[in-house]
Amino acid sequence: MSDAPTTEPCDACGDPTTDALARTVRLSVDRANIDTQRLCPDCFADWIQRYQDRLGSGGEESDDTSEIIVD
Repeated sequence: MSDAPTTEPCDACGDPTTDALARTVRLSVDRANIDTQRLCPDCFADWIQRYQDRLGSGGEESDDTSEIIVD
């Protein structure tokens, strides 16, 4: 077994990304896995920004809470 990090492509841009830097985004509904994406740090930052723009509260206070869980 090697100590070298595994390198696999980012699902968004295709650039090689080591396990230590990769982020996995999973979409689950009622505990059923709908989608899983492996993202490099830049694509992950873009994903977070899109999430906040599209699904965020828009700066308004609300009783609903949303949560981003990163593995």
